[in-house]
Amino acid sequence: MACGVLLITHPGVGSSLLSVAHILLRTLPLKTEAFEVPFDADPDALLPQASAALRRVEDGEGVLVLTDVYGASPSNLAKKLAQLGTPVRRVSALSLPMLLRVMNYPEQGLDQLPATAAAGTRNGAIIDDA
Repeated sequence: MACGVLLITHPGVGSSLLSVAHILLRTLPLKTEAFEVPFDADPDALLPQASAALRRVEDGEGVLVLTDVYGASPSNLAKKLAQLGTPVRRVSALSLPMLLRVMNYPEQGLDQLPATAAAGTRNGAIIDDA
């Protein structure tokens, strides 16, 4: 078994990143889904749908939830999901380097994967003054 991955983002962000990851990797080694939060949505009203998405990717080892912006509606929804009982770890500042890094370490558990995800974004930010 492995961790599931749930991207909770603003509209267009999670689905686009998943699309590119599929093209680059062909097959994602972890069960992954994007749940996008409309700009005018009430996060409390979306909780049942987000919980269903969480359950779809959960395989017994917990779920890594990646959000685009800390403190925004997707992040607040992720916080509520983490309180429902399924083991969840949350990481913000979702980027393509973060997602690819997570997919390259599918053997890591929920205790290691958040640091790997954060390193993907940190190490993917390069100042190229060539």
